[in-house]
Amino acid sequence: MTDLLIVGGGPAGLAVAIRARQAGLTATVLDRSRPPIDKPCGEGLMPDGLALLAEMGVAMAAEESAPFRGIRYLDGGAVADGEFPRGIGLGVRRTALHRALARRAEELGTELRWEERATGLAPAGEGPSTERPGVVTEAGVLRGRFLVGADGLLSRVRRWAGLERAAASPRDPRARFGVRRHFRLPPCDRVEVHWADRCEAYVTPVGPELVGVAMLWSGGAASFDELLGRFPALRRRLEGAAVASRDQGCGPLAQRPRRVARGRIALVGDASGYLDAITGEGLSLAFHHAAALIEAISAPAGSAGDLARYERAHRRLRRLPEALIRLLLAVERRPWLRRRTVRALAADPELFSRILGVHARALPVSAVGVSGALRLAWRLAAA
Repeated sequence: MTDLLIVGGGPAGLAVAIRARQAGLTATVLDRSRPPIDKPCGEGLMPDGLALLAEMGVAMAAEESAPFRGIRYLDGGAVADGEFPRGIGLGVRRTALHRALARRAEELGTELRWEERATGLAPAGEGPSTERPGVVTEAGVLRGRFLVGADGLLSRVRRWAGLERAAASPRDPRARFGVRRHFRLPPCDRVEVHWADRCEAYVTPVGPELVGVAMLWSGGAASFDELLGRFPALRRRLEGAAVASRDQGCGPLAQRPRRVARGRIALVGDASGYLDAITGEGLSLAFHHAAALIEAISAPAGSAGDLARYERAHRRLRRLPEALIRLLLAVERRPWLRRRTVRALAADPELFSRILGVHARALPVSAVGVSGALRLAWRLAAA
């Protein structure tokens, strides 16, 4: 018996385990894979995510990561540069981050059960086990005081718990997908976002001589090389650079559960819902979820309201990023507006930096406020 039984040993699940151990709770993690676990991901940590990583006692080696000071938007000849007003971001290979999180979880005494597959929810037990959720594995039934689904975009725990909502069809022309490849190339000090019609290319520094290039697009199946052809300048820059990984993809990206908790079962990270990767904060948001879940479970109010408290925190955490995602998707789907927006931000880098500060939770929304919105509207008109 454990306090938290966590299905999914990726960054979200390991962050829950680390936070649990720091709070004096026991934690068991199950995953059908073995570290280091890779996944298609933009691999950038925003400043708030990097601060949460430090709170968990995880530090990335310089040879396995690369700092970045802001975001650069490129659309045709327009280039908009924004800097984080506080802190820096960090690009890190997913495998390196996973190794570091797994090592920290093990140091703190987490029970890590790699290559152990959960096949379904366990039926209710008897006596003290009646209210303790569990899963069926090849080794038998495992139970915990709480069951955490941290098993990613296509979460099985979400489905087993009846929290699944019908997802968008892959054939929907608005459905979005992602694919990622790495190149041996000196990085710059920004995450670059190259824009084209119905597609964006994210170039993230992830090591001293390594960058990750992630494509997000809509409109049906496409290969990495087909998508790269939409960005002539980026394609020329990558010509001759050694490919450092095999392509990995995922999608459709949008997943919305009915709820993020039911009874003593909670969802975190991508399993708890996903709208789009366009803002690049999936990892940071997963770390926020982990902190909020353990804070709720450890609250003195009593176990009956613990996960209701987590649900409220989850709603607060997703409110701002979802608003930004919807805004950016609306811009992305209208090429004329997208081009004007990039030109407007290029003409006002101070405003772009303030928007990044709000995005990274370093500044309040009021730092942009009505005056910032009016400035942006004026720039859009001028563009």
